[in-house]
Amino acid sequence: MKKFLTLFILLMFGFNTNVFANDIKQAVNTAISNSSVSKGSISVSIKDVNTGKTVYELNPKMPTPPASIQKIVTSTPAFILLGDDYKFQTKLYKNNKDEYLLVLGADPYLRTKDLTKIVKALPKEIKLLAIDDSIIDDKEWGEGWQWDDDLNPLMPKFSAYNIDKNLMEVAVVPTVKGCSADIRTTVNYPTTFVNHIITDTKTDYKMTRQNYVSPDIITIEGTVEQKKSIIKQIPINSPKKYFKLRLSDAIIDANLSCSGVYPRKRLTSDYRLITYLSHDGINAQSDILKRSNNLMAETVFKIAGKKYMGKNGTGSFEDGLKMLSDFCKKQNIDTSNINIVDASGVSKNNIMTADFMTEFLLKNCNYLEHRLTTAGEGTLSDRMFYLKDKLYAKTGTLSNISSITGYITTKKNNKYVFCIMINTAKLKEADKKMLEEYILRGIYIAG
Repeated sequence: MKKFLTLFILLMFGFNTNVFANDIKQAVNTAISNSSVSKGSISVSIKDVNTGKTVYELNPKMPTPPASIQKIVTSTPAFILLGDDYKFQTKLYKNNKDEYLLVLGADPYLRTKDLTKIVKALPKEIKLLAIDDSIIDDKEWGEGWQWDDDLNPLMPKFSAYNIDKNLMEVAVVPTVKGCSADIRTTVNYPTTFVNHIITDTKTDYKMTRQNYVSPDIITIEGTVEQKKSIIKQIPINSPKKYFKLRLSDAIIDANLSCSGVYPRKRLTSDYRLITYLSHDGINAQSDILKRSNNLMAETVFKIAGKKYMGKNGTGSFEDGLKMLSDFCKKQNIDTSNINIVDASGVSKNNIMTADFMTEFLLKNCNYLEHRLTTAGEGTLSDRMFYLKDKLYAKTGTLSNISSITGYITTKKNNKYVFCIMINTAKLKEADKKMLEEYILRGIYIAG
């Protein structure tokens, strides 16, 4: 603890340049030796961007769950393939039988209000409204994702039926002390809430989904403070069901008549486009790389994978994996020591090495560097302000794991790619982040 107190003082008030030698190797070794982390639980790789040569490494090929830095690897080939002008589109078609077809684009930016705009193109009496959801497959959850995280708003399900971020707002409203609080939702979605939460003098509660009975049964227990409501976004259990309910609401609000049954159907040549709604895909790249959005990462990887596979594409994770594998092979990047089971890095079944990450960054420097977040922005909004426009990076955090990777330009105007992955239960998350900063500042000064 004393070592990290010293480290904190150094970070706050500036380093004495005598702390570091004139080379990166000693600077990084000093940072690690001044911490409480064992060398067996950290992997580091640093390479010169201009020469490609390794200037420092520690356990560079040690398999480690990368957390969200994996998003760099999965999103880069996806956005290169889709292009900066890609748009998520939701389209409405009509055939000569006056039958309508809504073609989904798995648009992660689609909102209920957008459906209101689309239904304006429908007639008063809707004979048939079918849905083409073939843009991506039906798998809505990543391999190895923890079921106890299924109420985490950062981990919603992903689907062709993406709408409202696949989240639903729940409000727990206090009443009279000692009495049950009220539980309210703002939208129509069939959910049963088991209310075991009492109004009291403090807020201390937990929310659990009863998957062993029904995923649409949620228990809320504990206490809520008087006059202080709890507002929480929770993932929708069935995006498909939620989407169809929102579509029906939009049709009813527009005073249109429809059966409310929306059969699945593929787009064929006898349909003509009536209207569409689109959102810029380039915004998703920022949300993935700068704000680490999991829904965006999973959706884009599948969409791009389907495009890559052409007529054989199903919009599956495996399509995206084939795209990524061929992308790395074309760049002569060795993938033998990595394992990828989702696009976002949420699963601990993902495995990468620091050496792989720096090699990937080297090969894609011109495309990637300024698409990452700089210090003081995105997931680095409260970190390393002194490295703004000198550091472009992606961070990652999982239980016991902290990682950061990217590009850094030093005081001597040298540019390096780096990857730091720390995997230990013995340090608090804040201490791991502090060690990362200590290493990066050492590189900046000594490099």
